Parts: sequence; structure tokens; C-alpha cells
Amino acid sequence: MKKILLPVVLGFAVVAGAQTGAQPAQGQQPAAPAAQGQPAASQAQAPVIKDPAEYNAYVAAIGQQDKNAKISGLEAFLTQYPNSVMKNTALEVLMGTYQATGNAKKTMETAQKLVASDTCNVRGLALLAYFDRVMAQGGDPSAAQLLKDGRKYGEQGLDCLPKATDPDIVKMKDQMTAIFHSAIGISCLQDKDYACAIQHLKPAVDANPTDFSVVYPLALAYLGQTPPDYQNGIWFASRAAAVAPPAAEPQIEKYAAGQYRKFHAGDDGWPEFFAAAKANGPQVPVPPAPTPADQAHKMVQETTPDKMDFATWEFVLTNGTQADQDTVWNAIKGKAVQMNGTIISTEPDTFMIAGSADDIDAKKADITLKFEDKIPASKIPKDGASFDFQGEPASYTPNPFMMVMEKGRLLTKPGATPAKKLPVHHKPASQ
Repeated sequence: MKKILLPVVLGFAVVAGAQTGAQPAQGQQPAAPAAQGQPAASQAQAPVIKDPAEYNAYVAAIGQQDKNAKISGLEAFLTQYPNSVMKNTALEVLMGTYQATGNAKKTMETAQKLVASDTCNVRGLALLAYFDRVMAQGGDPSAAQLLKDGRKYGEQGLDCLPKATDPDIVKMKDQMTAIFHSAIGISCLQDKDYACAIQHLKPAVDANPTDFSVVYPLALAYLGQTPPDYQNGIWFASRAAAVAPPAAEPQIEKYAAGQYRKFHAGDDGWPEFFAAAKANGPQVPVPPAPTPADQAHKMVQETTPDKMDFATWEFVLTNGTQADQDTVWNAIKGKAVQMNGTIISTEPDTFMIAGSADDIDAKKADITLKFEDKIPASKIPKDGASFDFQGEPASYTPNPFMMVMEKGRLLTKPGATPAKKLPVHHKPASQ
């Protein structure tokens, strides 16, 4: 998967509910949030800090306005009271404070402690799933393990999220769902499990249609399938180009245009299609590629047979309708033409020749050149040699293609130019 550079910044306040901790009275039930995934505790069920020293340490740490002082106080509290009833709340506040100071490493370490203590803490799971994903996409050396961990947290988060009752979590349910799906989807893409990647990245993109970090991977997932889903893949590749960072935009647009050209067999309609993708309106279909018969008909309409090269003759006579084949064949049959080809094999009165560039590359004969007289052994070209010759098309079979030319001549003398000499060309592309 291509590396995607991203700033490690959450799009919502993962720890919104934990920035200000409760300050319970000694021996009373503290008004702390319930553990994630558990029903909110009633007054009779709420935890109580009974030890005055523990209570004072907690209140002193939570009450700090300076972030560094709050971090020091909470770390000391958790070290001194590792089994406190307020452990999870303290960890949430500590995680949020580390995040507020921009310390990603300590934020993640604290989130891991929180999730180890409270396996359904959705805030911690969301933060870990997000950071693991964006660090991996940003080129972290441990990307493979980060994606594996991110998928684990994403799956755990999707399982826990429906159980959450905290009002702040409920409000952020859609955003967190997208974070969990993104982490799973990117991991699946890395594993080339394209069906899984699409299953999880599509809802993430629906929730965040301008997030390049998930839009582009979704395009790669669609196009990575066998066979590729060109309709969706080209659309989301185009969307990715529209929302890509400025430095990456030309490369992504080029990629999207190339996929469009590959599927459609042409650039016509691309500007309109790309404009629709940039506007983020309803998805529009990529026009299907013309059939080989359509391409052959267009060739006949645009170029007269006497100006076509041999490869075009071959394409039309192989793929065109009978009417288009007749148009070409009636124009060239019995007319002397000069060509360059490559010898595949020889007999004294018959040469097997490759006339189109594709068949030359494949070492495959597409012309049978017949001579009225036997050619002296000294003048017969070696197999694989390129040589000039003249012949008159007499018959052909379309599939596999073979044109029989009669009245063959070796063109070895200057001035022998009784007919047009056709260049060697590749056959036109077809689907």
C-alpha cells in the first residue's frame, strides 16, 4: 500500500468527557463517569474513596490547572494507588492531558493502560485505533504491527460502542464508528483482503468524504480486486485527487485518469467525470469502453483503407462487422502493397511473416507470402530477419488472423516502388 502522510490530530475530542475529573468528598460517592460499556452507576452503586490520603491526592491532582502539574499529580496518584476506585477516571484525565500537551507517545501508553484496565473504554479504544492507523500510514517503521493492533482496537471498539451509555460517547457514536472502521479497513487493505477493506472503508468514507487518508485507500481496495471494480475504484480515486494534499494531488489525478483510460479505452468524457467527482455530488458512472467492433467501425469511418497500416487492417478484419471487413478487404484485395516484416519461417516459394509489431514481438506469423517462382537459397532471409517485400492480398482468415499475399517479391533494389509501403505498427488496443 502506498504511504500516506498525515498529521496525527484527532477530528474530535476523544477525551472530551475526561478533561475535568470529579472531586468527590472524602467518604462520599464521587460523581465520576461509569466505566465505558457499563450502565451509569446509581448513587448506591457509585465508587467511594474512603482513605483520606488517597482522596486528597486525587483531588489535588485533578484540581491542577497547569497541564504538566496535573500530569505529575496523576502519575503520582496512579503509582501510589494502583487499585484506586478512581483509577480509570484518573487514566482518562491523564490520557487527555497528555494529548493536550502533544505528547503522542505518552498519550498512547496511557490509553493502553486504560484499555488494559477497562477493556470496553471506548475513548481509549478510539484513540488507540486512530493513532495506530495514522502512524502506520505515515510510514512508521512498525507499521505492520501498528495496523494489526489498530485492527484489534477497532474490532473491540465496534463491539463495545453499542453498550456505551455515557452521553458524551453517545453523541460521538458516528465519529467513533468511523474511526474503528477506518482502522480495520486499512489493516485489511495492507493484507490485500480487499472485500474486508471495502466493507469497513466505505462507511468511513461516507462519514468523512473529504478525508484523503480513507478515500484513497478505498479506491485502491476497489481497484485491487480481481477483477477490479473500475466503476467505484475510478470514482473514489478521482475523489481522492480532489481532496489530496496539494503535493500529492497531481500524482493521484494522474493515477485516476490512467485507470479511467484503461477502462474506457480513451480520454473522452474524463474532464466531465473528474469535475463531478471534485464536486462531491452523486456518483456518476464511467462510460464503458467501446467494443472491438465499435473501435473497428470508428477506424473505418476515420481512415480510408489505403491509408491504414497493416496492424489496422488486421484489427478491422478480425474484429469488425462483416460490412466493415468488406469495406477494407474490397479496397485492398489484389492491390500490390510494400511492407516491412519479420521472417518467422521460410520455404523456397512461401515465407511466413509477422507484419504487425505485436506479432513480431510474439514471433507469430500473420502473413503468408507466396512467390510465383522459388527463391534462390542465397536470397532467403534468415528466420528472425527484418526485410522489405511486396505482395498482393488474396485471402484472409479472421481468427486466428492470417492474410495470404500472392505474387510475392523481395525488395532488394532501389527504385522498386510500385505500391505504397506500409509501416510496422502495433495493433490498436481492444477490450
